[in-house]
Amino acid sequence: MKRSAVYISLLSLVLVAVISCSGSTDRREARAGENGQVSRDSDTRPSKRLIEVLAPADNASFPCNEKIVFSVARAAGQVTVDSVQVWVGGRLAETILTLPSTSDLETEGDPGRISVRVVAYSSASKPQTVTLFVNLTSDVTPVLYRYRVVRSYPHDRKAYTQGLVYDRGFFYEGTGQQGESSLRKVEPETGKVISQVSLDGSLFGEGVALLGDRIYQLTWTSKVGFVYEKETLRQINRIYYQTQGWGLTTMGDSLVMSDGTNVIWFLDADFNVLSSVDVWDNKGAVDNLNELEMIDGELWANIWQTDRIARIDPHTGKVLGYVELNNILPRDEREPQTDVLNGIAWDEGGRRLFVTGKYWPRIYEITVSPATRN
Repeated sequence: MKRSAVYISLLSLVLVAVISCSGSTDRREARAGENGQVSRDSDTRPSKRLIEVLAPADNASFPCNEKIVFSVARAAGQVTVDSVQVWVGGRLAETILTLPSTSDLETEGDPGRISVRVVAYSSASKPQTVTLFVNLTSDVTPVLYRYRVVRSYPHDRKAYTQGLVYDRGFFYEGTGQQGESSLRKVEPETGKVISQVSLDGSLFGEGVALLGDRIYQLTWTSKVGFVYEKETLRQINRIYYQTQGWGLTTMGDSLVMSDGTNVIWFLDADFNVLSSVDVWDNKGAVDNLNELEMIDGELWANIWQTDRIARIDPHTGKVLGYVELNNILPRDEREPQTDVLNGIAWDEGGRRLFVTGKYWPRIYEITVSPATRN
């Protein structure tokens, strides 16, 4: 035991000496830095601010295809700034050599949220980057449309409508709610359900679409959908996706899906993502896009929790118009469980437009026309 104690004492003396030498080295390096030599600590000191971006403000909004006024100046007390690069949406927009500077930035492209990244260079400092974001709203003022009811058809008041398609004399309807979700083939004139398949009680059914001889049906948060034979409603496949599933329709050979945000997804028949587009009007992003329908090259979308349908250019995401359907379901036909407008179907051959809602007793055939402005 005594022998071990001696070893421990010797080891302690060695550690103290090493620590003392280490501390002396750090102090010498610090003094060298004070004498004008580069010190170890100097690498960890924050770089001095080089520039101030005066405009635009972070999260400011501008119509797309219009120029953004950009202004930058040296930071207070800063003398040396060699150059400034301005990147807009990942594209080098300009290089500035003289400060202060004010210029116009081009905003070519569709609506959306883009970054403005400003990088300042100085021979006396590390580069400094300032990043902000701007919202490019639509440059189109939406047209407001009014409706006229042509005819109404009976509808199962117990159907929580999530998707509606018209094809060759029948409605194909997807319904939601856990324990109530289904896919149905319905006779329009009587509201009679000709055939029906029910989803597992754990699933919440969402939008439906017809592509060729197959019907596609989404679920809300389970990230799984189903493919059926149109004639028999027999399930033949499953589909998977990474977002929530809300509305579904087709455009040519592609499927078009909404996920409750302002994003519209374009997919192939196997549900591989082909592209996407963000939906904006002249005021901002248009969220809560729900049930979808393609009508004469426009994408029509119910906006959840409203009596409004957006008419969207599917290529740019710009809202071209709004169809206001206030009070289309009379108050005396509403019950406590009656929910919001949701369900759009288009009879291309007959040029008929149908709308309904969740737990509504009727499906309405309507026409729309631009509202008269005072």
